[in-house]
Amino acid sequence: MNNPFRFIIFLSLASLFGSFLSAESIKVLLVDGQNNHNWKATTPVLKQALESAGRFSVTVSTSPARNGSKDDWAQWNPKFGSFDVTLSNYNGQTWPESVQKGLEDYVKGGGAFVVVHAANNSFSGWLEYNRMIGLGGWGGRTEKNGPYLYFDDSSKLVRDPRPGRGGSHGAQHEFTVKLRQKEHPIVKGMPSEWKHAKDELYDSLRGPADKVEVIATAYSSKSKRHEPIIMTISYGKGRVFHTPMGHADYSMRCVGFQDVLRRGTEWAVTGKVTQALSKEFPSADKTLSVSSK
Repeated sequence: MNNPFRFIIFLSLASLFGSFLSAESIKVLLVDGQNNHNWKATTPVLKQALESAGRFSVTVSTSPARNGSKDDWAQWNPKFGSFDVTLSNYNGQTWPESVQKGLEDYVKGGGAFVVVHAANNSFSGWLEYNRMIGLGGWGGRTEKNGPYLYFDDSSKLVRDPRPGRGGSHGAQHEFTVKLRQKEHPIVKGMPSEWKHAKDELYDSLRGPADKVEVIATAYSSKSKRHEPIIMTISYGKGRVFHTPMGHADYSMRCVGFQDVLRRGTEWAVTGKVTQALSKEFPSADKTLSVSSK
């Protein structure tokens, strides 16, 4: 075979291989721009954690600042439908109605949504958002937004409708993640208990909780209850993955958090998980974090 033909075959194979990789890549839209947490520090960690797996390509959409003009907001229009999954690292002022409707239609129609930490504080007055995320905190949430979900000491899921505020946490600390659905694809193969890096442990989350499945909990010494820490929610034809973990960049560098993030994001898109756990994973008595470099 002469060189020209070899070259043509090489180009053809390269094109096919490139198409294969492109088809396998999960396109992520990461939304940030406002947060009571340091989103400028956490967004790069989220992006790197996903893209380092070789399974995701991440595009960041940054909203206008809180003092943004009407023109700024009019020009910000995330194209949710152009991506396989939207990840929210946003906690700020309410989005324009057109953007709200865009997210609702996207997830209801079969899109995937991922909620990390303070993103569950957002939009307490947006009913469909609360249905999407299942449970949320702060923003004036109370029993009127829905029950408080937790596990009691007998490992029973409790839906508590009694009056109370939604959202609280104690001082940051390392805490133990306890699996409640060990065979769920997001956590399958993980130790039944593993220690997460220093983080805020949310408690007293409230919401519609119509189609919430609690995959893992963490015991809060503040609430004296086992609080949901890894959740999935069904919304229309779409799937939602929600974790209240991830207060800061150092929290997100926990190997356990990053594996949960990658697996949860893939599950939200496909309904299954193909990614193996990290070779080194936190144990029940020791945290493990990736380097900040």
